Amino acid sequence: MILHHLLSITFALIIDRLIGDPPTWPHPVKMIGSLILRLERFLNEGKHRKAKGTVLLVLILVIVFLVTWGIILVAYQIHSILGIAVEAMLIATTIAQKGLKEAALGVYQPLKDRDMEKAKQRVSMIVGRDTANLDESEITRATVETVAENCSDGITAPLFWACIGGAPLAMAYRAVNTCDSMVGYKNDQYLYFGWASARFDDVVNWIPSRLTGFCMMMANRSVAETKRHALSQLRQEAKKHPSPNSGWGEAAVAILLGVQLGGVNYYKGIKSDRERMGQAIHQLQKEHIIQTNRIMTHTVWLFFILLWIGGGCIAFTNTWS
Repeated sequence: MILHHLLSITFALIIDRLIGDPPTWPHPVKMIGSLILRLERFLNEGKHRKAKGTVLLVLILVIVFLVTWGIILVAYQIHSILGIAVEAMLIATTIAQKGLKEAALGVYQPLKDRDMEKAKQRVSMIVGRDTANLDESEITRATVETVAENCSDGITAPLFWACIGGAPLAMAYRAVNTCDSMVGYKNDQYLYFGWASARFDDVVNWIPSRLTGFCMMMANRSVAETKRHALSQLRQEAKKHPSPNSGWGEAAVAILLGVQLGGVNYYKGIKSDRERMGQAIHQLQKEHIIQTNRIMTHTVWLFFILLWIGGGCIAFTNTWS
């Protein structure tokens, strides 16, 4: 079965590269988001909000997994080729390499054209921080950090879970990620209700984020003197991020580019000063957006190759055991 998963992953990457996520097409993640919103309105009130938030997460996971598993089961029973095709299409909805690359280029182009207002408007669509007063360097930092962080969340992590459990696990991962993005906030409304979603998102991203950081370092050239030195910096720099997982992608990109990420951001006027990651060998400039996209592409290729090697070895061992 793992070979079916690997074939589905291969075709999913091709589908994403060719068409991405057309905005007018129905998307499973939008449906998951609508379901989360309805349950949140019903559950997020009164006492025992941490328990209710856990109930929401479990319900979403069970529904998403079982619906996806049912669709895949029927498709494979009709024909294995149909099963692989349907699974590939579902996995493709969980990854966003094309969309992430285009979003970054959408910020880069107005910077290149010296249209700062348009660049601010474009970057505001992909980050949560205030963007009205950002200069070119800060717009670049916001874009680079977004691509670096979402390389795992939006591409390699769903591929990792798809390799293990096909489309059902990939969709379940995306459901967890969507729960976290909608209710996993440390504010009065979601501090307790979103606790389970935020913690479980940390769990399911723990291995993929570290594998992604490692692949980034191995698949790309670094300004560091040696690859060994760059790898030794990775863990130390990743710990500086407030998230246990997001720091691996950002730290890797900072080390590879020789730039400094993190720093002061404002969220609805409230200042947030995040610890700096990496050394400012180079000042951030718009070309680093292109370079970060290139890092992402190389990383996904290496991650894909490692999935095939690992999955192939497991399939070969199972065949002869």
